[in-house]
Amino acid sequence: MSDWTLLAIAIALCLALIGVCVGLVLSGPGRARARHRRARPERSSFRKESKDEPSRRAAIIINPTKFDDVSLVRAELTQASTQLGWAEPLFLETTAQDPGTGQTRQALDQGVDLVCPLGGDGTTRAVAVALAGTRTPMGLLPKGTGNLLARNLDIPVGADLIPALRVAYSGRNKAVDVAWLELDPAEEPATDDSGQAEEPVEGPPVQRHPFLVMAGMGFDAEIMGGTSEEFKARVGWSAYFVTGFRKLFVGRFRVRWSIDGRVQDPALARAIIICNCGTLQGGIQLVPSGRVDDGLLDGVVIAPKTLIGWGSIALRVLGRSEKDGIELIRTTGAVYTVDVDEPHPVQVDGDVIGEASRLRVSVDQQALIVRVAGG
Repeated sequence: MSDWTLLAIAIALCLALIGVCVGLVLSGPGRARARHRRARPERSSFRKESKDEPSRRAAIIINPTKFDDVSLVRAELTQASTQLGWAEPLFLETTAQDPGTGQTRQALDQGVDLVCPLGGDGTTRAVAVALAGTRTPMGLLPKGTGNLLARNLDIPVGADLIPALRVAYSGRNKAVDVAWLELDPAEEPATDDSGQAEEPVEGPPVQRHPFLVMAGMGFDAEIMGGTSEEFKARVGWSAYFVTGFRKLFVGRFRVRWSIDGRVQDPALARAIIICNCGTLQGGIQLVPSGRVDDGLLDGVVIAPKTLIGWGSIALRVLGRSEKDGIELIRTTGAVYTVDVDEPHPVQVDGDVIGEASRLRVSVDQQALIVRVAGG
């Protein structure tokens, strides 16, 4: 190779090097980064693509008593799940012996990403027992009479389940409180609630019943126990108002109670209600300031003497007034204890669990993850 050839190669290499340096200077660091951003692939492209990679999968815990044809519902939800990019759901049906807790544990053992109770507040409550304290979220598919938790969380409620399913699949996670009602061991429940509370409970033989919306003794439990499933199926949640009118003057009873260990003045009440949520059927706000995620409960003593007293309560509640009086006493705390002279009916989330004369109610703050709108 001649000296001229070597000189030409050296000059070419020098010019190329100078061109690269000039280009970097002219582009500047900001432009270099801009080119890098445009060229950077999507985050998903770094994942190893595989046709065998499983899609996200939900378990749907169905209360079959809410439907005339469960197979049609399953087909509809399967098609919608596929369209929303999820795998065919794992369908499990509740039974009289197990209203949803055992089925939820079975679903968790199979590694599902989401568990959806499809039923009323009772089914939701049973599913919540198994999900509380886990990182697996619950997606509400409301199909009951009250659907109070769904209403308090602004989950779509109606005949069409797809809007609620869409929230369950693509909504954001919200941690909510789980409340627990404890009955004295000597109290005998009217219904078997072991499917919800037997296995999660440890320690003394106290009957513990979880609830997400509210528990009560007296008037409200009388309403729940006095409203038949057939009547609710015909007229919906307004059936509770019809029964409630008949129960307006259920006998008053003396309530001795405490809040976080502080003894309150006794009251002659027709009902005492402990709320985890503040909104009732029809959007009625019994506790306007109530929140489902603050680690606190709202206790309400309802104590009207006459029809005028009931009217005063109605005006305050319907007007969303937070002003109380002798007929309506609203309080806030983390632990409530209640003692009465004679056993009275007790309900949790609309299910009457029997009669009791002593109650203790506490709360586990943000123990349950629920999907809500706003992904």
